[in-house]
Amino acid sequence: MLGEEWDVANFGVNGATLLKKGDKPYWKQRAFGQAHAFEPEIVIIKLGTNDSKPQNWKHKDDYVADYVALIESFRKLESKPEVFICYPVPAYPSRWGITDKVMKEEVMPRVDEVAKKSGCKVIDLYSALSDKKEMFPDLVHPNAKGATLIAEAVSSAIKVGKSK
Repeated sequence: MLGEEWDVANFGVNGATLLKKGDKPYWKQRAFGQAHAFEPEIVIIKLGTNDSKPQNWKHKDDYVADYVALIESFRKLESKPEVFICYPVPAYPSRWGITDKVMKEEVMPRVDEVAKKSGCKVIDLYSALSDKKEMFPDLVHPNAKGATLIAEAVSSAIKVGKSK
């Protein structure tokens, strides 16, 4: 979607949390080091869904500080990447303790706070997939069509960001 001149890599980890005290911190995953070693020019961070599980969300007071620290870990790279952060996608209606109410009322306001503190742009994946329950076969993870909508939203944000 971005064109041939882009080298895109995915360093996402299923089930990972942004929270350092979460049950599967991204910070401790091999992909964390790989993402840094890639020396990206642009970083897209979409973490928060697994953080919202009750066993992790008990540490929600650390969410903003941990998120800002993650952003800064990338900004310290020699490549000095531009970092975008994302609203989580909706949850339909609840699974594994993940609820749409927590996404909208607790996670998204914290993402806004992170954006304000870090100066990062927010990519609104929540709106991009709202009212598209049919794209979430397990009520939490989007199918291929949902993933395409995510890719389109991210691609659009990057293109807008690079045209300024």
